[in-house]
Amino acid sequence: MDVRCRLVGAPISWGVCEVPGWGAIMPASRVLPEMREVGLRATELGAPGFFPKSKEQVKEILESHGMALTGGFVPLVLHDPDQLAVAVENAKAAAELFAYCGGDRFVTAAVQDYSWSRPIPLDRGGMALLARGLRLIDEVCADYGVVQVLHPHVDTLVETKADVGLALELSDVMWCLDTGHLAIGGTDPLQFARDNADRIGLAHLKDVNLDIASKALSRELTLLEAVQADMFVPFGQGDVSISEIVVALENAGYQGLYVLEQDTAIMGEMPADREGPIGDVRTCLEYVGREIEPRLAGSPS
Repeated sequence: MDVRCRLVGAPISWGVCEVPGWGAIMPASRVLPEMREVGLRATELGAPGFFPKSKEQVKEILESHGMALTGGFVPLVLHDPDQLAVAVENAKAAAELFAYCGGDRFVTAAVQDYSWSRPIPLDRGGMALLARGLRLIDEVCADYGVVQVLHPHVDTLVETKADVGLALELSDVMWCLDTGHLAIGGTDPLQFARDNADRIGLAHLKDVNLDIASKALSRELTLLEAVQADMFVPFGQGDVSISEIVVALENAGYQGLYVLEQDTAIMGEMPADREGPIGDVRTCLEYVGREIEPRLAGSPS
């Protein structure tokens, strides 16, 4: 079971994030070569501004750096019937771009609004409306040959263990198993992997300091403040059993991609080339080689 060849880069590991006010966006002309330098050959799309708007230009830049696109993260307002038409149009644009550039994973974040306001928890009726919105996006994705995966995420409407449980029950959408955001919200990502392997269409790997994470969930810290306080740490330095989760997925027959995410925010001066974020990514890759690959070497394929 070769996990390393299924590892994908994430611009968020270089501070490129969709959340408004997150910090400086490193240019693709720096990030993509650094991804290749550490052995990654594919990436998610990243935030607006990281690539040009034109799908032709996105494809050209990717090809010029020898990188493939796997898809990307798309914040959508899906719980409000009055905003579904806008969400569908946004989804069509994103799905068309992904498909044109060879990506097939549409990663949905169910946001309160497009300013990323603090979410107001949904009751059963509200989650049913969200599930209806997810079905519409599934239809859009099918038209473009891509697959929607729902991303549980801090500061979205699928954040807490209760949110995750309702969304699992009321929708049949595929999921992005994000080891960090599930853990922050109170869902055990290892148990999620064991219980829902047949619904996992993508895996985002990140490790978390849960002491800091608890302050983000309680709103003592904003998500950005928590990230700046090192809530996300390199693999093996936090409280999430990354290796156990990967082994559980592989043993359950998961054959999809793993997105290596070391969430960071660039505030102040830009770090020098080949310094800063790339160091943490290297540490994560060393963990994969040291802790995950040996455990899978003897597993049945």
